[in-house]
Amino acid sequence: MWKKSLWMILFIALLAGCSEEQTDPTNTLNQYAEAVEEGDYESLYHLFSQETKDTYSEEESALRLGKLYDDIAATDIEINIQQLEEREVANAYDDGIATIPFTVSMNTIAGEISFDYQAELTLIEKEDEEDSWLINWDSGFIFPDLADGGEIRISTNEPERGEILDKNQMPLAINDTVYEFGVIPSELGENEAKREEIARLLGMSVDSINSSIEAEWVEDDLFVPLKTILPDDSDTVQELNAIDGVSYREINGRVYPEGEITAHLVGYLRSVNAEDLEELDPTEYTSSDRIGARGLESLFEEELRGKKGATIQVTKDDGEDVTLAETEAVDGENITVTIDINIQDDVFQGFDEEPGNAAVIDPKTGETLALVSSPSFDPNDILYGTAPNYWADMEEDELQPMLNRSSSTFAPGSVIKPVTGAIGLKNGTIEYDEGIEIDGLQWEDYNVTRVSTSDGPVDLDDALVRSDNIYFAMKAVEMGGDAFVKGLHEFGVGEEFPYTYPVSDSTISNSGELDDNYLLAHTSYGQGEIEMSALHLATTYSAFLNNGDMIQPTLLTDEETGQFWKEGLVTEEQANQIQESLRNVVTEGTGKPAEEADFPISGKTGTAELKLTGEDSGDENSWFVGYPTDDQDLMIAIMVEGTKNNDRSSGVEKATEILMDIKE
Repeated sequence: MWKKSLWMILFIALLAGCSEEQTDPTNTLNQYAEAVEEGDYESLYHLFSQETKDTYSEEESALRLGKLYDDIAATDIEINIQQLEEREVANAYDDGIATIPFTVSMNTIAGEISFDYQAELTLIEKEDEEDSWLINWDSGFIFPDLADGGEIRISTNEPERGEILDKNQMPLAINDTVYEFGVIPSELGENEAKREEIARLLGMSVDSINSSIEAEWVEDDLFVPLKTILPDDSDTVQELNAIDGVSYREINGRVYPEGEITAHLVGYLRSVNAEDLEELDPTEYTSSDRIGARGLESLFEEELRGKKGATIQVTKDDGEDVTLAETEAVDGENITVTIDINIQDDVFQGFDEEPGNAAVIDPKTGETLALVSSPSFDPNDILYGTAPNYWADMEEDELQPMLNRSSSTFAPGSVIKPVTGAIGLKNGTIEYDEGIEIDGLQWEDYNVTRVSTSDGPVDLDDALVRSDNIYFAMKAVEMGGDAFVKGLHEFGVGEEFPYTYPVSDSTISNSGELDDNYLLAHTSYGQGEIEMSALHLATTYSAFLNNGDMIQPTLLTDEETGQFWKEGLVTEEQANQIQESLRNVVTEGTGKPAEEADFPISGKTGTAELKLTGEDSGDENSWFVGYPTDDQDLMIAIMVEGTKNNDRSSGVEKATEILMDIKE
């Protein structure tokens, strides 16, 4: 009986052994695929057979694969492995070798690459452990054309960056010839005096020149680039060319023909840095590339830059080239803006380097004709200048030339009063010809002061002409915070400003509400916490020239013009009444300096007090928003900073000179 039982035990054990699943070689290949797809190349080498390791070091195999894939910017790598049937696994066990086909696909700097290959795996049998399969790797796993030798070669073709043009096709940012100066070490020699002279002329340090010359790639007879300058810097070019060992070559560079006149609007290019590379598409940018830093260059970087072309080839040992992938470069798009460079120039020169900003629009079409920030900087000096401390000097200048005032918001002061009047006209709080009695120069309840008294009741026309703070404060308190906020929203204040260029949104208050009558009173005449951009102010006044409809501002020439952002802000009659008052401001009131023009101008002056602490006051910003009364083809909003404590022209004075220059 015991013999029968022993036989049964042995039979069951044999059955159990035969039913154990054999190790599938595709499991190892799946590990390989997963590691490659995740970029974990360091974990691959332990999957390779001893035969492979005897043939290839880790650097020659797994790490080489990773480096090449990085070089071609391989992304979205997918490895699909053909699964083996049980019979095929069993057959592989018979001879200890498994051959498994697989397919690889990826995106690269030169486009998509895909290929078929097959892996050979060797069975490693172990007494005390589970059998395992290891890969007999070769270079064909990287690309099949490398299987019998060869090297990967990558060439790129740079696209032409799109240009930025004004409405008349005048260039604001172009690609032009620049001079890349450098030295040839064997001709330069070790003369320290020559290096010091080169450093002085290029605005560099001797240490930086020495560092460039001592780079690992440098050979005695090779050209070593140091600095790129503009050809029109003729004196520097001439002096550099007179130094033995100095040479230059012509290259293509980004040039800004209008310099500081359009610097804030257009921006400039800068070198791509390490932080950029963490975010940018590796097929489009490398550390040697440039990218838009500010303004339109940055805003339209994707459209302007175009797309690089690239070719990935395997160069065989016999010199034959096998192309794996190839894409043509696509040049960038030109960006054409509605800016008129002649008007932009007139406005910029009108500031005479004093701080402020201005916007000029066509109030009928909405086209932006000028967008100016003063003082400014020259982007050509940033890219090609030879002054050693240019950037530091700009940053330390108390007038802040690097600050883009045209995209910023400021307290509007009294130029908001026509808007306050329009809100009151629409909601019935104000009747144009209806006067109210105001006693004295101060409304003590809310600490509101006016600059002059009147002989009788003050109506809207008189309040605009004399810029009466108390009138507007009283009317705002009368209508209440909710009604005034509603009216400001109808003019777009406190809402997103719908504009292509990143101009800051105007704000009503820090909270967006006016639930405090003191704040409400002071907001009505442009103080309190309200802030607006010059462009938004110019846009609001367009409603008075368009029968109560406010124009939609545009910047690109391919945007539809003549569209309205807000409609029905006032009636046609009310719009005409405000127009009449804006003319009276110039002929009878605070805007009299505009009478110096040889054509009629209408508009509103304003001063925004820059309060320091409590009731103390500091300097003032001077505003003017106006237009040629008859033509109504231009609307200018201009702000000059610090006119109270500095010898600077007022906003109305500068606007008058600018409009006269434009109209010449």
